[in-house]
Amino acid sequence: VECDVERNIAYFDRDDRKNPETECLRVDLTNGGVTSLGRSLYGNRCIGVNSDHSKVILADGYTAGDVVLFYWQDGMKERKLLYGTPIAERGGKMVPPSGIDWCNFVEDDKGLLFVSSIFHDAGGLTYLGFDNPSKPAQVQIRGLKHSGVGELIGSKKIKDNLFVLIYNIDGASWVYMGAFTAGNPPSFKITKTLCGQGQLSDGVIQGVDWQVNKSAPTTAEFVLSFTKANMPSQLYLYPQDGKGSVTRLSEEKVLGIPQDYLSAGEDASYTTWDGLRVSARLYLPSPKLGYTGPRPLVEYVHGGPQGQERPDFTWFSMPLIQYLTLNGFAVFVPNVRGSTGYGMKYMKLVDRDWGGNDVKDHLEGLKHIEKDPRIDSKRRAVVGRSYGGFMTLTLASRFPNMWKAAVDMFGPYDLPKWASRTPPSWMPYIRLAVGDPEKDREMLLAHSPKTYLADLTSPLMIIQGKNDPRVPEPESAEIAADLRKRGVQVDYLVFEDEGHDVLRFKNRVTCYSKITEFFLKHLGS
Repeated sequence: VECDVERNIAYFDRDDRKNPETECLRVDLTNGGVTSLGRSLYGNRCIGVNSDHSKVILADGYTAGDVVLFYWQDGMKERKLLYGTPIAERGGKMVPPSGIDWCNFVEDDKGLLFVSSIFHDAGGLTYLGFDNPSKPAQVQIRGLKHSGVGELIGSKKIKDNLFVLIYNIDGASWVYMGAFTAGNPPSFKITKTLCGQGQLSDGVIQGVDWQVNKSAPTTAEFVLSFTKANMPSQLYLYPQDGKGSVTRLSEEKVLGIPQDYLSAGEDASYTTWDGLRVSARLYLPSPKLGYTGPRPLVEYVHGGPQGQERPDFTWFSMPLIQYLTLNGFAVFVPNVRGSTGYGMKYMKLVDRDWGGNDVKDHLEGLKHIEKDPRIDSKRRAVVGRSYGGFMTLTLASRFPNMWKAAVDMFGPYDLPKWASRTPPSWMPYIRLAVGDPEKDREMLLAHSPKTYLADLTSPLMIIQGKNDPRVPEPESAEIAADLRKRGVQVDYLVFEDEGHDVLRFKNRVTCYSKITEFFLKHLGS
């Protein structure tokens, strides 16, 4: 959903789970008027509008980062191609992914300023003039303060040529204010660093809003929502003139648990089997808790696979990670190939290779952690959800001697079957990003946990939503039944009121508790 709160206009993606096409709708919330901006097999997602909503930029996406732009304006019967090569016109040729997102109209609607990987693998600003849309121009950005590995992930227009830029650097947020200048070449000058330093460092921005100073329109007062691995989201006020300290406006707490009992995490990045750097974090129990000796290890695998685990207390995984450290576990969280946040090439390495080279990255990470004297790698477990559940089943079945226990949260285990039952609107993406259930059946079977489940020996917990449309509950029930017949201990937890996630608070409490109890039973603490 995209929403203009001042004009009460919102844009929705409509997927009825029956029609393979997705429809973009513009809704005037003041009178209920609905305008269809067309349908597409590949998204037709709204990623930019001009100030009066008469012009809209729509995007089709084939796999992650592979984006083609279309232009729509009031009075048009259908959208028209603006930039990129539609998949139907490629004739089997490889087209580099553009990574386009966050389109902003600039120069009195004469062009667009957007984030893309056209010139930078890690994302950069690009200007595209409507008078020559086949020739995008690289925007030179001056004044960045950060260092490290990461990407530009967002740009928001404040007013006229003033923008906010949002970077993700090794999982932590950096946010800047700056000014765009059209020219030859176009440029962007950073004027303020809003996040990434001082008390707003080593965490994740949840939101940023502003109020432009009417008497001095080149300045603005900012409010930011910011969280860390060991801190709930807090509100901060950034002064208009940039002078003085940032003011914290809220005091959100984890009730009953002092912040210094929680784990801030530390860098645990490593070089994997083919020389790639893999960003990772290690969360150890706080010294305040009094645990002694090497700690049993839990590896947490994020979903996606094109996602990222960040120091973000508001995300599903972080309360679980913290609860595990409170109970004496060390938690290793790698962002292996295919993760977002480290450039387009890195993210695309997992396309059509689920259960391939990504598995090798996990094994190399565990070898790296084995060298840490604070970790007892003889007591080791793995947990993940969705794709992370798939990887949990993969690691536990293909390398059974490595694990004392495993927890799979709604992970697909039979890739051909899972791909063939994908909702119609997901099928084009699945065929391109994972594999065709018919044409690529042999490859998918070779990468499926089901092929190796007979070798799984460690106790397994399976967590499943009864209403999951992606991994139907009967599939998880089938895994549990098959393994029990082979003598494997299986705990099976079904949430009757959940789908492909655990969203309800009471269910999350149960979920975190059951996982931790399971690991305490089989690994000790």
